[in-house]
Amino acid sequence: MSEQDISNTPSVLSDESGILVIGLGLIGGSLLAALRDAGYAGRRYGVDLNPHEVTLGRRMGLIDDGGSDLAAFLPHVSLVVLAVPVMAIAPVMAQLSQLRRHGQVMTDVGSTKSAIRDQIRSALGRVPSWLVLGHPIAGAEKSGVEAANPTLYQHHRVILTPETDTDPQALQRVESLWYTCGAHIECLTVERHDEVLARTSHLPHLLAFSLVDTLARQDDRLDIFRYAAGGFRDFTRIAGSDPVMWRDIYLANRDAVLEALSEFEAGVSELRTAVAGGDGDAMLGIFSRASHARHYFDRLLSQKSYQVMETRNVVYRASAGGQVRGNIRVPGDKSMSHRSIMLGALAEGVTTVEGFLEGEDSLATLQAFREMGVAIEGPQAGRVVIHGVGLHGLKQPKGPLYLGNSGTSMRLFAGLMAGQNFDVTLTGDASLNRRPMGRVADPLRLMGAVIDTGEGGRPPLSVRGGQKLAGIDYDLPMASAQVKSCLLLAGMYAEGDTRVREPAPTRDHTERMLTAFGYPVNRTEDVAHIQGGGGLKGGFVDVPADISSAAFFLVAASITPGANLTLQHVGINPTRIGVINILREMGADIELLNEREVSGEPVADLRVRHAELHGIDIPVDQVPLAIDEFPVLFIAAANARGTTRLRDALELRVKESDRIKAMADGLEVLGVINTVVEDGIDIVGGRYQGGEVESLGDHRIAMAFAVAALRAEGDITIRDCANVATSFPNFPALAGEVGMQIEVVSEGA
Repeated sequence: MSEQDISNTPSVLSDESGILVIGLGLIGGSLLAALRDAGYAGRRYGVDLNPHEVTLGRRMGLIDDGGSDLAAFLPHVSLVVLAVPVMAIAPVMAQLSQLRRHGQVMTDVGSTKSAIRDQIRSALGRVPSWLVLGHPIAGAEKSGVEAANPTLYQHHRVILTPETDTDPQALQRVESLWYTCGAHIECLTVERHDEVLARTSHLPHLLAFSLVDTLARQDDRLDIFRYAAGGFRDFTRIAGSDPVMWRDIYLANRDAVLEALSEFEAGVSELRTAVAGGDGDAMLGIFSRASHARHYFDRLLSQKSYQVMETRNVVYRASAGGQVRGNIRVPGDKSMSHRSIMLGALAEGVTTVEGFLEGEDSLATLQAFREMGVAIEGPQAGRVVIHGVGLHGLKQPKGPLYLGNSGTSMRLFAGLMAGQNFDVTLTGDASLNRRPMGRVADPLRLMGAVIDTGEGGRPPLSVRGGQKLAGIDYDLPMASAQVKSCLLLAGMYAEGDTRVREPAPTRDHTERMLTAFGYPVNRTEDVAHIQGGGGLKGGFVDVPADISSAAFFLVAASITPGANLTLQHVGINPTRIGVINILREMGADIELLNEREVSGEPVADLRVRHAELHGIDIPVDQVPLAIDEFPVLFIAAANARGTTRLRDALELRVKESDRIKAMADGLEVLGVINTVVEDGIDIVGGRYQGGEVESLGDHRIAMAFAVAALRAEGDITIRDCANVATSFPNFPALAGEVGMQIEVVSEGA
């Protein structure tokens, strides 16, 4: 059975025929306490060989009746939970199977599933279809029924490991049990459960036991414990857990624990070598990866990271009306942030980046290079320091590189990974894994790369290392900066020249930044040309504000009466200013002030004031220069007199969503007349209402409809907005600074 998340099923335990918990310790007692507090109407029974625990269970109101003989209570229940030690489950299950009545469902709470399954198979010949093996990921240092906590399982995961022939009704009943306790449920295979738990639970406990035991046997142990700081207490807290229980766990899950311990010992050996050799970069690499992973763990628990966006729903409620005035700086350019990390990591020496966009897409790129052995400091307030390893210095990551929602990362990484000497798999979230990758995989294969894609040419991408690449002459079938950049980056590793011809100009950040890093890219009319075998040198990168992020405020100010807004330090790369050119042609009042060049990129302050816009036929040559800005340009069109027509924009069909259809559907909800054609859309400007629209998880669509609320006749509710964090994590707050009113509602998992 493949891994699956079934935590969206809201059913709770409704059968009132009774439940029997065998083993009245912390886990079993907490389960009974949770059922009691949840109002479970059935009778609750408890069995334990210790009569004191049974007496306590009655006194605490956890059970209606109990004793030491399970046969006395089994006839009165429909659900049985085994909360006994791991090594005791099989004999108890053998007894239960002889006494079980038709329709009774059983489950367990053991933390090692392979050993339990093997014991049951040995005793019964197979795992019965009415038995659902499970494990709640919760606990405490205290043990015994006296420590029972009715909230122990709330918002914690319970892993179920059903067999292929498990009765679906039995599985549903066990799910309902844990939902009633407030838990989230996931299903894993038995083997995967034991692998994961060996690393995340069993190994940490083993290390804590070992450390405390080692220090406790020192001559100066009293001083060691007396002066121990909070970190020592936090790390060793789990060493106070039940020794007998953990002995049984390690005996039962020996192989997985030993494998995890070997991995840990290899990591300690690597760190010891770095410390002994005074290798500061190696230590920094290890520490920065660990620090980021720890922060990710916190985000995972609170569901704030791109890694868990698929499990939560963020809703924007944009109030009708508002103003747009002030002086702000939007986040750093996402395209340049990606490339600064990539080239800095592959350069010789240190690269310092200022203005780095701390959005989830850029952070995905940063983390991927950390996983390939690059030491990276930060980000802190937009500053990142990268200790480059050179073009051939990357190390094979331990597993797939997870790139979140970032299509830029996926496509550019394909080119970079094609030139490495190790195999790697590139994957992302559900949205990214639906996006086509054949247009980068196909030309890379012409260069000699070996790349396997998922179904339909989609991620994950498996790139085989050690291939000899050769330069090619390639005509892009459609204008795409990502495909062009992918091939130029692969061209650094290829023999000979790589030439990429564009049907129309696209953003040239890769060419500019490669040149700034000392690796020249030549440009002849519509061809970008790079020669293999060069190298990169670290330096300084000042990332300007992202014009794609600024675009939302350019349109917001243009359509709002009385608006007067200045956007500071915005990148105005000639291949990116299509949004300015289009808005100006529609009548927008946009001034470029304080024009200058920073790190090879032109920047300026943009002053924009309200203007009456009119519909236009968008010039075809401007389409690739504004490809990411069209969702908000559609909002400008909805506020313009007359009709705005867009053509030759098929690229919009394969972004994070089909942006033409998604925007058209949302505009229709608001009452904006529009007509969709294969490669574009016609939008008739005029008054429009409020309503509820779907962003389909596309960050630019979500922000575009938030801008639309400025001129709507009612509030606009925008669903599925979590991915705004990929490119513009502080959008609602910054919008509020200038006078827009956006309420953010997280509906959780």
